[in-house]
Amino acid sequence: MSTPYAKLPGWVEYGLIPLINLAVAFLVAGLVVLLVGENPLEAAYHLINGAFGRGEYIGFTLYYATTFIFTGLAVAVAFHAGLFNIGGEGQAYVGGIGVALACLWLDQTMPWYVVFPLAIVGSAFFGALWAFLPGWLQAKRGSHIVITTIMFNFIASSLMVYLLTRVLKPLGSMAPQTRTFAEGGQLPKLDWLLSIFGPNIGTAPFNISFLLALAAAFAVWVLIWRTRLGYEMRTMGHSPSAARYAGISESRITVVAMMIS
Repeated sequence: MSTPYAKLPGWVEYGLIPLINLAVAFLVAGLVVLLVGENPLEAAYHLINGAFGRGEYIGFTLYYATTFIFTGLAVAVAFHAGLFNIGGEGQAYVGGIGVALACLWLDQTMPWYVVFPLAIVGSAFFGALWAFLPGWLQAKRGSHIVITTIMFNFIASSLMVYLLTRVLKPLGSMAPQTRTFAEGGQLPKLDWLLSIFGPNIGTAPFNISFLLALAAAFAVWVLIWRTRLGYEMRTMGHSPSAARYAGISESRITVVAMMIS
């Protein structure tokens, strides 16, 4: 599953195939727009302009893309091990609890660069703990990972509602949310980075978590293609029977891959 039988040239894998995917996506979306009686070219213009038309739009696009980078990496790690992790949404919910707890605890007394690594550790711990349960159920009980992770998404959503309405909500507040994080719980914006190239991101909350996402992408590449654990994960994803023959523990890789994911 992880390694193709014949490696494609770089210009095909990283250039041509993404362009074909993008063209097909626009074609299908355009047909849907046409079926509802609208102009697909006008829709495509608003789509592209809304994402890249102004500096502020670019800032919001990169801000929202940051989350998709993390969740895409999460799915990729599990997929290399032959696991179809549908629980990224729930794991992100619960990982967010770790971020919130770190910020609510220290944001008024510590600077952001102290809170930031603690929030990363907290989110990783809570997210891994939430992914551990479906991984363990798959490894030890044979419960299908797709079904359990989908179910855990709904459980995580309910848990978030309970925490926001009963535990983390400030006294006297009607809104289901925590208090606003103080300065120590807010990350510096990357307006200076885009300003080098000209655009002004305005009010877009584009911040240094984007750099963390890029670092995570590199770390996942190193894990999958340059470590023994990554080799074991790819082996199991490509051929579980070969992995078992080589002495690789299927249950260990399942749990570890899900926790990393």
